[in-house]
Amino acid sequence: MKRNEQLEKISSVEKWDFIVIGGGASGLGIALDASSRGYKTLLLEAYDFAKGTSSRSTKLVHGGVRYLANGDVALVKEALRERGRLAKNAGHLFKNQNFIIPNYTLKDSVMYRIGLGIYDYLAGKLSLGKTIAISKQEAKNRLPTLNDKDLKNGVVYKDGQFDDARLAINLAQTIVEQGGTVLNYAKVTELHKNSQGKIDGVTFIDGLSQQEHKILGTSIINATGVFMNDILSMDHGINKKFVVPSQGIHLILDKSFLPSDDALMIPKTSDGRVLFAVPWHDRIVVGTTDTLIEEPSYEPIPLEQEITFILDTAGQYLTKQPTRDDVLSIFAGLRPLAAPEKAGQSTKEVSRSHKVITDPTSGLVTITGGKWTTYRQMSEDTVDEALKVHSELVAKPCVTVNLSIHGNIPREQVNLNDHLYVYGADIPALKELMNSHAEMAEKLHPNQPYTVAEVIWAVREEMAQTVEDVLSRRVRMLFLDSRAAIDSAAKVAHIMAQELGKDEQWQQQQVAKFLEVARHYLLVDYQPQA
Repeated sequence: MKRNEQLEKISSVEKWDFIVIGGGASGLGIALDASSRGYKTLLLEAYDFAKGTSSRSTKLVHGGVRYLANGDVALVKEALRERGRLAKNAGHLFKNQNFIIPNYTLKDSVMYRIGLGIYDYLAGKLSLGKTIAISKQEAKNRLPTLNDKDLKNGVVYKDGQFDDARLAINLAQTIVEQGGTVLNYAKVTELHKNSQGKIDGVTFIDGLSQQEHKILGTSIINATGVFMNDILSMDHGINKKFVVPSQGIHLILDKSFLPSDDALMIPKTSDGRVLFAVPWHDRIVVGTTDTLIEEPSYEPIPLEQEITFILDTAGQYLTKQPTRDDVLSIFAGLRPLAAPEKAGQSTKEVSRSHKVITDPTSGLVTITGGKWTTYRQMSEDTVDEALKVHSELVAKPCVTVNLSIHGNIPREQVNLNDHLYVYGADIPALKELMNSHAEMAEKLHPNQPYTVAEVIWAVREEMAQTVEDVLSRRVRMLFLDSRAAIDSAAKVAHIMAQELGKDEQWQQQQVAKFLEVARHYLLVDYQPQA
């Protein structure tokens, strides 16, 4: 997947069947659905794939236990079905994760046991395993740092865990393999309409060359998540908000805070929300919050009250109280929730289900809501709806239910102890690269497993264009240890400059830009170490 080759393909197509705006979970899924059906498909992403919400999730592929508690059975059933499909189609990224709910009252132990039994039932043949009850002692054995004051027993259920940004990159690669075209750093600036008022093309600016491109397309899909209103306003200046951005933050802690392969799930915290503490790449992800935000941002900033809430709540359930100094990284993401129908409705009450909105005049198709787990179903629904709107496109059936995603290998072949596991079927090629020259196997940072070869691979095979692309979304160092990522920035810039033919000035600019972004992932002051 090379950017220059993708750019060349754009000029060779007179008119696209589908132009998808947005390179997050839904945009990538839609482009894969359309290209795998045989349509001429182009995806345009303003920054980098999964730059926004889609790299900032809780890293769960789940049916949504709390949605079941809210009575949203249809959404849970859909998500559990899609969870099972992703486990088969991207086995290298999917982990069958045990979650333990500690019960501090007997009423809770009965309620969660019954509720999770229904959860298992709804999963049907795609179940990951049965829910079981465990004693207080076993809960303590499996979660050694769990606060056992008033603990009665526990419930263990299974759900999925994954790496969101890595899945996004693999989806982009799969689109290319299916004949589609993807381009990052390609910001759509204008929608073009014919004499009947139908959108028949877009203008985008190549963010690297600053060159403007005007292209024609039959069906234009708005898959820009929390930024969807920007594209809608290009269409007809509508001010109505179809999407409500809700912020969720996550803290990354050392594994010593929860030294276990099991995850902790607190179904109801002091403000009625869910708290997860989940093992991820040898760290612990703790979150999340649900805070209404007025304006969306590509680099959302965690609010002080969110930070305090998670630190305090985690401290109630763990014997080791986390402090600001213990936080290795902090990140915030914005959920593109479908706007509430009633004024004053809270984000907890806003449906997590997706909506496909079509404009009968312009033909613009917009997807909103949803979550990573259901990205494939969202994509199928969106393409199906677009085909109804654009009858000039011959309808073809969806083929993504069993479509293997780039890198897919059976889950039983995945070695989670090797940090390269996220590359799946590409691991032999990466190891060959490492073995080709001694310096390729060098670590980027002494306390991190990532190597020089992975930076080279990210540039050559995964369309990485900036230091942030590499350290944030190709390898996940910024999300896992922001201090280590800051220390590694200059080395990564040097490696990339050699690969891309860039000069010293480019390196300095890249490091400065990365440090500006990375400081938002810190809770304490930190200066790069030489």
